[in-house]
Amino acid sequence: MQLIDEIVARKAELTAWRRDLHAHPETAFEEHRTADIVAEKLKSFGIEVHRGLAKTGVVGTLKAGSGNRAIGLRADMDALDLHELNSFAHKSTYHGKMHGCGHDGHTTMLLGAAQYLAQSRKFDGIVHFIFQPAEENLAGGKVMVDEGLFRLFPCESVFGMHNMPGYDIGKFAVRVGPMMASADMFWIKIRGKGAHGAYPHQGIDPVAIGAEIVLAAQHIVGRNVDPLQPAVVSICQFNAGHTTNVIPEEATLSGTARAFSPQVQDLIESRLRQIVTGIAATHGAVAELDYQRRYPPTINTADETELAARAAASIVGQDNVLRNLAPSMGAEDFAWMLREKPGSYVWIGNGAGEGSCMIHNPHYDFNDEAITIGASYWSRLVEMALPVA
Repeated sequence: MQLIDEIVARKAELTAWRRDLHAHPETAFEEHRTADIVAEKLKSFGIEVHRGLAKTGVVGTLKAGSGNRAIGLRADMDALDLHELNSFAHKSTYHGKMHGCGHDGHTTMLLGAAQYLAQSRKFDGIVHFIFQPAEENLAGGKVMVDEGLFRLFPCESVFGMHNMPGYDIGKFAVRVGPMMASADMFWIKIRGKGAHGAYPHQGIDPVAIGAEIVLAAQHIVGRNVDPLQPAVVSICQFNAGHTTNVIPEEATLSGTARAFSPQVQDLIESRLRQIVTGIAATHGAVAELDYQRRYPPTINTADETELAARAAASIVGQDNVLRNLAPSMGAEDFAWMLREKPGSYVWIGNGAGEGSCMIHNPHYDFNDEAITIGASYWSRLVEMALPVA
């Protein structure tokens, strides 16, 4: 690998930063300590710092040369509401909160690149280092955009990166077009009529109605969506009743839907609404559907993806940049930034084989061996996107 020597020389320092962040995880819009650390380090590098977007967001701006072209690099900062089950020294010190998705590593890699670029200044233009809160579930990226991210910090393109367990250290993965799916969330409330469990004919059973809705919802993908269009409808919660012999008044269900196109999103929402109201009405009940489109699909543009792939190849070699991977049905709120600007989102290997585990697992930990690789990638990307004449 052709890593940047100055970044490699700081590996121990960068690892210490990452482990400190891991030990002090903060969840959505509460990343106060994390944001303070990010802002303090950026200022110490000589980078102009802006705070306040999406409550805890931080943007660092660095200019070199005489050019006015600008790009944005984004890292997410938030942790998960998850109880960590690791036993190493840098495990979470906050009960019920954990960096179970690697955002501690993402923040550190971008800080490492910012430190190097502030010292080397081997580019001509402007870099905005975007440290975003609340990626998990609450769409902090959308909030930053809505509050004027690209108006305040104009960018011609924007780039993101996420670690990916299952890919070896030293591997990158990227593709043109859909990289990750949309994430829609829905809640269903069914109001029936309570009754004794021995006399169901005297009530309207929301449990039975909910069961029909669960089964019918699976027909949306199986019988309504074009088989060549990927889609998922998953009902993940079903809550009703308090005892064994009482038919309850209400039942609630919730779940998620995933797709890669707005047309499929429209179809899923429409059919689910018909199913919910129709089945409830058939049995004399009333049901409501609250359907929220949280994250759009993450769509990489061609030119920016080619640039990202070339930057990765300059670090790890062409053979270690995977270009033909299948898109993921997971979702990413970086998609909101890609709706506003062309750009590319890549995966960096977090390790494969025994001992590695997927993100959102209580035994997960970001692999520190990826830090210098990711920081080198960010730096090369800037140097290639904004070359010195």
